[in-house]
Amino acid sequence: MDERGADPVIEVKNLSVHYRTEKAGLWQSSAVVRAVDDVSLAIARGETLGLVGESGSGKTTTGHTILRRIDPQSGQIWFRGHDITYLRGERLRRLRRRMQLVPQDPYGSLNPRMQIRDIVAEPLVVHGRVRRPRDAYDRVMDLLRLTGTSPDAATRYPHALSGGQRQRICIARALALEPEFLILDEPVAALDVSVQAQVLNLLKDLQSQLGLTCLLISHNLSVIQHMSDRVAIMYGGKLVEVTSSDGIYRAALHPYTKSLLSAIPIPDPAIAKQRERIIVRGEIHDPMAPPAGCPFHTRCIFRQAERCDTEVPELRELRRGHQVACHWAEDIALGRVKPTRTHSPANTETMLRLPG
Repeated sequence: MDERGADPVIEVKNLSVHYRTEKAGLWQSSAVVRAVDDVSLAIARGETLGLVGESGSGKTTTGHTILRRIDPQSGQIWFRGHDITYLRGERLRRLRRRMQLVPQDPYGSLNPRMQIRDIVAEPLVVHGRVRRPRDAYDRVMDLLRLTGTSPDAATRYPHALSGGQRQRICIARALALEPEFLILDEPVAALDVSVQAQVLNLLKDLQSQLGLTCLLISHNLSVIQHMSDRVAIMYGGKLVEVTSSDGIYRAALHPYTKSLLSAIPIPDPAIAKQRERIIVRGEIHDPMAPPAGCPFHTRCIFRQAERCDTEVPELRELRRGHQVACHWAEDIALGRVKPTRTHSPANTETMLRLPG
């Protein structure tokens, strides 16, 4: 089953999530953390959208807000054409049968006092599909087989399983209610490298077999390339580039995306010497005090002081299906300027090696 529809399963418009911190002292006021700021995206039926960014960029908050585990400050979330932004009570409970999460930490998300068969059966009990866990054991065994888990694991406890086996149990639990949409939050980050490929291939097979729509959250660009149809790059709570997976790896436009790609190790030294490398140093800005203008301008080697320091770039389509929020990239795409560096902040190291 590999049918993709043009109509989006998930559509997010101008989503913002702000947190207000507690007062640090008697005379100090609370501050606002802009975790997600004006994010818009859409995911078509059967598609995997990879959401990439460094720690603190807001990608996990975006995913949990789409699942309605976090209330947005503003914006809209649409599922199958229905506005779910402010759903409450029983309507939200019914919605969650169709939207599930595969968490980053498989051990921390599994109840250590429950057997695996009861863990996988729990969603079916909670949502009224069966009265007792034992009534769902046939369904549990089917899910274990579907995720490549030995039936012998059914009566074990989480501590008796390996990391890869525990993540397969989390996937089985997420599929118990036959959801249409999955959020994969760093699904292999806690696993040994030797089993990461196995779990990723399992997820791809399940998506094709079940017709799942997925949002894959990760900072690992190799995982994103293997799994995703399209890629959205996030920085400082904002989307800075969105395009196809091939478009990101072959023709990235945003300086931040270029720096992420240049950090991917290449095992062949001869090829590694030929490629362009842009190493961005320093940390992402404080979300309680974001800079004016472009959020990346304090670390960008292409910074145009007269624009980047004051004007927030809009996410615009510079090529067909390729959206970028960058003044420099827009000028290059429109032929206004040549691709030369105008500024190199102290916390940025640039190493360029061009072919020949």
